[in-house]
Amino acid sequence: MLIAHPPATAPALEPPAPVRQGTARAGLGLILTVALISALLAGALGGTLGYVFAARNGVGGGGALVGQSDSKPAPVTNRAPESLAGAVKKALPSLVTVHAQDTRALSTGSGFIVSPDGYIVTNQHVVSETPKGKYSVMLDSGEEVTAALIGMDAVSDIAVLKIDRTGLTPITFGDSDKLAAGDPVIALGTPLGQERTATFGIVSALNRARPAPANDVGGVSAFFAAIQTDAAINHGNSGGPLIDAGGRVVGVNQQIITGSKDDKAAGSGNIGIGFAIPINQARRVATEIMTTGAARRTVIGASLDPAFQGASGGAKLLSATEGGPAAKGGLKGGDVITVFAGRPVQDGPDLIAQIAKQGPGAVVAIEFQRDGGKHTAQLTLAADSK
Repeated sequence: MLIAHPPATAPALEPPAPVRQGTARAGLGLILTVALISALLAGALGGTLGYVFAARNGVGGGGALVGQSDSKPAPVTNRAPESLAGAVKKALPSLVTVHAQDTRALSTGSGFIVSPDGYIVTNQHVVSETPKGKYSVMLDSGEEVTAALIGMDAVSDIAVLKIDRTGLTPITFGDSDKLAAGDPVIALGTPLGQERTATFGIVSALNRARPAPANDVGGVSAFFAAIQTDAAINHGNSGGPLIDAGGRVVGVNQQIITGSKDDKAAGSGNIGIGFAIPINQARRVATEIMTTGAARRTVIGASLDPAFQGASGGAKLLSATEGGPAAKGGLKGGDVITVFAGRPVQDGPDLIAQIAKQGPGAVVAIEFQRDGGKHTAQLTLAADSK
């Protein structure tokens, strides 16, 4: 099985700088100087306050603290549509809290409306614990509405619910392929039961190969090319939208890295490393679920060597399925794919994540090595037959 490596441990702190000789006396002189100046200022301030209180007949003399009123609102309260507050205001009507109830427990997650007639996108792992349970969503108005599960996909961790409502406000879709590290983003959802919560951060990195919650799907390791963000994501944020500064959804909040069990200070909540499913991938999967009740998995028709570790990265093929995209593109066992769709391939999980990001039928250019030589090919990706 392909295994995602845990994050590296933090570097050790530098030792304290040595104390230079002769600094103690200079520091004492400075302290005495500051103390003398402070005493003089305190005396002056005390005399001024004494005069004011005497003129006002003391504290009980009926005086009141009066602040000046500004007839013009401060710029911070002019929340234009393009401001961060304006982005949150634009997206909040589409945000929902998802409740999944079975005979044992109630789980809570987040989701967002994608059509006026009641289709809602959330994470598969939000509803998968209760596949035969009861579902409901809380709308922005506070109304609780019964929901039906239309379908879900374990590979992409996307599920679609449907409520019997019309005239709803669907979220505006952005383009996750146009994101760059450093772009501002806002995570919306219901973390730890706190509805309508917004947290702000940036895109920390792109194309992080992260395992899906149901990592082994049909004997195949499942990874997705995640958006990494430092916008605070906690338990209950799962399935909620990650929006850009224009209020457009660019990702689906999905998972976090927490502190280790030995690090009690870090706890199990947000430590600034969260991940979201790119909305272009999530939108494609959700559309297939809405139209057919299921989603197709994108494949290249090859098996990978999980033990391979190339000095310059890459993913090594164990074999290419006859008639599959890899074989049709001229690949065979032993080839090492080094570039996929214009991106260097780090390892097997990274290649799986990049394949999943594409849809069946997509044509991608690749580079690969065979017997020390560099080659190129074009692959037309296919859908899994299962």
